[in-house]
Amino acid sequence: MSPARWVGLALLLAIACFATWKVDAWRYGKLLADLNAEHKTALTRVANLNSALILEEQGKRFALEQWLAASDQAHYRALIDEKTNQARLRNRLATADLQLSVLLDATDTAGCDAMQATTHTGGVVYGPRRAQLDPAHAQRIIGITSDGDQGLIALQACQAYVKELSREN
Repeated sequence: MSPARWVGLALLLAIACFATWKVDAWRYGKLLADLNAEHKTALTRVANLNSALILEEQGKRFALEQWLAASDQAHYRALIDEKTNQARLRNRLATADLQLSVLLDATDTAGCDAMQATTHTGGVVYGPRRAQLDPAHAQRIIGITSDGDQGLIALQACQAYVKELSREN
């Protein structure tokens, strides 16, 4: 074989190798581009699902915040109403417009020679025996009941809050 043939054969072999390399590069480039596009699509899908979950959780949080605000407002209104009622009651006790009394033991006949109980004011109907309380004691009793009422209102608010949280979950 002549050297020119060897050079031609080598040149042909080099061109074939270069063409094969170029075709493989195009094919792998296309494969990588397709994989990259699929990866981007999958990432976009995951991001969209994540955004949807975040929006859903934000909606739940907003609804819970709205409910808490309304519940807080109702609780505050109930406390203010109760304090107003207690203040009115204290004022009525202080002005002697209202007097607190207690029932006396009906079975205790000591000191009572089997007489009937006193009549109610403004009527002749006999009722149970009662004793009037000192206004200072009445004020203290109203204060105690006021604290108890406020505690009950706070307890109802806490129970409603826990019930709402457990309903959400």
